[in-house]
Order: sequence, then C-alpha cells, then structure tokens
Amino acid sequence: MTFFTLMAAGAVAAVAPVQAAAPAPDLGGAWEGRISVGGQSIRIVFRVDAAGNAVMDSPDQGARNIAVDPPTVENGVVRFVIPVIQGRFEGTRSDDGQTLTGVLSQGGATLPLVLTRSAETVALAARPQTPTPPFPYRSEEVAFDNPAAPGVRLAGTLTLPEGAGPFPAAVLITGTGPQDRDETIEGHKAFAIWADVLTRRGVAVFRFDDRGVGASTGNFGAATGVDFASDVTAVFEGLSARPEIDPARVGLIGHSEGAVFAYLAMEEGLRPAWLVTLAGPTVSGGEIITEQSRRIAMATGAPMEAVESGVAVQRALMAAVAANAGDGEAVRREVEAVALANGLPPAAAARTAAGMSNAWYRGYVAYDPADAIRAIRVPMLAVFGDKDVQVPADQNAPALSQLKPDADVVVLPGLNHLFQPAGTGLMAEYGEIETTLDPSVIRTVVDWVAARSGL
Repeated sequence: MTFFTLMAAGAVAAVAPVQAAAPAPDLGGAWEGRISVGGQSIRIVFRVDAAGNAVMDSPDQGARNIAVDPPTVENGVVRFVIPVIQGRFEGTRSDDGQTLTGVLSQGGATLPLVLTRSAETVALAARPQTPTPPFPYRSEEVAFDNPAAPGVRLAGTLTLPEGAGPFPAAVLITGTGPQDRDETIEGHKAFAIWADVLTRRGVAVFRFDDRGVGASTGNFGAATGVDFASDVTAVFEGLSARPEIDPARVGLIGHSEGAVFAYLAMEEGLRPAWLVTLAGPTVSGGEIITEQSRRIAMATGAPMEAVESGVAVQRALMAAVAANAGDGEAVRREVEAVALANGLPPAAAARTAAGMSNAWYRGYVAYDPADAIRAIRVPMLAVFGDKDVQVPADQNAPALSQLKPDADVVVLPGLNHLFQPAGTGLMAEYGEIETTLDPSVIRTVVDWVAARSGL
C-alpha cells in the first residue's frame, strides 16, 4: 500500500491557463527545486529523458519515479502533469532555458516553485518488463459511469484477445492511494504487465484510473472504501454487458487494498466468477497497520525495545480510531490525546490526529473482512510474498486459510509487497529493483485464471 501526499497547504496565484499545447522535446535533463510546506523545505525533481518521457521524485518524502505525462510548452509556459497525485507544475522558462519559475499545484493548494536544470541528459530507471508494441491483441479506451455516484466516470484500457469472443475477462483493482490504470509505482507498471500476460493467454482485461485520477472523474480525496467498492461494481457490470465479454466468466484481481474493495463489493451482492487477491489483507486494517509498524521497524534495524514501544503506541492509536470510527471529530480528539500521552509534540500530535480522522482512514482501520471472506462462494486464489512488510504473509495467509479453507493460498519466497524479488522488503527498495513482477507470481496467477476460465 502506498499513499503519497505532496503538499499540505498554500495559496498563491496559479499560472493562467493557455492554449495550443505542444510537446517539449528540448526539456531533457533533471529539473530540481524546493517547496516550503509547514516550515519544511522539500526537494522536488522532474527528470526528462531525451525522448520526452518524464518522472517526478520527492527525495525527502522517499517518493521516486512518479509517472508524469510528457511535458508540454504552451505559449511559453512549461507544464508537467502528475496524474497519480492530481498535481501539476506550470512555469515560464528563463531566457537561457535553464530555469523554470512557476507554481506546483495539488488539489486546491498551490505553492511557488523554481526549477533549475541540473543535467543535460538523464536515464530513467530501467523497467524492462513494461510491455511495448506491437501487441498480438486489441486495445481500446473505455469508460463506465458509476450510477451509484453521479459524476464519477471510470476511464481505462480494455485489452481483447484476437478473435470474435465472447472472452473470459478480468477487472484489475488498484491498492491504497490515488493510482492510475497501470498502478504505476516507482516507474513500475504492474497492471500493464498483468493485462499483457493475461490477454496473451486469452483473457480480456480492463484496468482503470481510480476516480479523480488520470482520465477518470470524481473526488478521490472524499471517497471511502465503500465508494471505491461501488466503482468496482460499476466497471464489472459495464464490462460484463459488452458483447465481446462472456458475463459468466468475469473475475476480479485486487492488489493490496484492492482486495478489500472486492470484498466490500461482494458483500453488496457482486458475484464474480472468481477472485484473485495479491497481498490482500485478511485481518482488520488496524491490525495490518500495527504489524506494518513492527515489520518496518525491525527491517530497518531498530532495537527490539524501541520496536515494541512503537508497536504499543500504534496499537493504542488504532484502538482509538476503531472505537470512534463513525465520528471523525471523536477520532481526532482521542487520537490526539493518545499521541500527546505518548510524548509526541503538540504540532505532530495534531497532524497525526487530523490524518487519522479522515473518513477513508477510519473506515480502513475499523473494517474487518472476516465475515466477507467467509461468505465468498466462488473460487479464490490468494498470493503473498514472504518478504512483504506491508501485508505480512505470516499474518494474513493463515487467517485466510481459516476463514475460507477451500481457497488456494500461495506464499512465494523472496518477494515483497509488489511481488518483486527483494532483499529487506522495505518500500525504499521498490524503485531500486528492475523487476516489476517476479516470473513466479505471473505463472501462478495466469495459470490459475486460465484454468478457471476454461482456457
């Protein structure tokens, strides 16, 4: 699970919108500057290769290789658009072409940012598994409205095997945080790979931008798990109604919290032909977050006394959230009290309380999927990596086997939360590893889905 918040506040005039966008192939290099947020100076880096491909880094926040649309120049204004965080930079170039002066915007906030060109050429991180054309299948841009959420239109890519069909199909469901249809993380495009390997095997695949991300409409920040589950239902039903698709052979594949969205949708009556969960939680969100804190602290080498002390605080915070999950103000008040009692400075305690009082966070912490999993009556495959520190295999795999004994549960050795071959399993490794999906997870999932699809 990853969640990236770039800025918290700010208010300055944005660059006026202009017209006639054109590609900007002469922006190759690294552009670096700093924004000031809450008294902190945070580095922002845009890296553009010679072909005009771009990514964004925020090194001080541990975020790298965030996908950026190809930069454009419009009437002298340079624009970098970062769909996954709903952000953009707009600035004017200096006469010598080495400085961009403008603003960085995210949500309703804008902050001044001056970017200085620090290199003439850059090499973006190698991601050799990302599929490249030509493809032996068809690809179509498709969008489905969510009737349960007026104004939410979910845009994505449908890949269809060659032939007339009707085909079995899979809906891919992203995990925590605003994700694009490829679930781009650190430059890795796992969902593009899943779509490619499954479609080559004969399974149509629909992958879509989260609401409010990329080409999808809606307000991501105001949505809860129940809202995201309704999005899953909308795309599932829309896909099933298409003539190229066999509605009796449409399944779901959810990564991380995407599994929870699948559970929630099925609780509301959705009936897929099968379900695959990839590092999917099977215990409450509060238990997941508490165990995450333990595993991450241990993997970073913290003394055991400090690990257990931190876990105790995390457990108290989760209990405060879960006990008051229906009341955001009560959560804010109780979490702040717990944080202050455990030595957090007042400003830090207030920030922690504000974040944990968010409706999505409250719902995630309090939700226990046990009843939903017990009620699943379709074939289910659950895959975990044994080096996953975010949804630990030894916490979640046994719980699933108890809740649904007929589920196929597979724990793959040496793999992290993204199913990469990993050293520590820590998130800091994600961008350093070239492999996006280990062959063992591809083989496990594709063979299982093909067998359940009659292929």
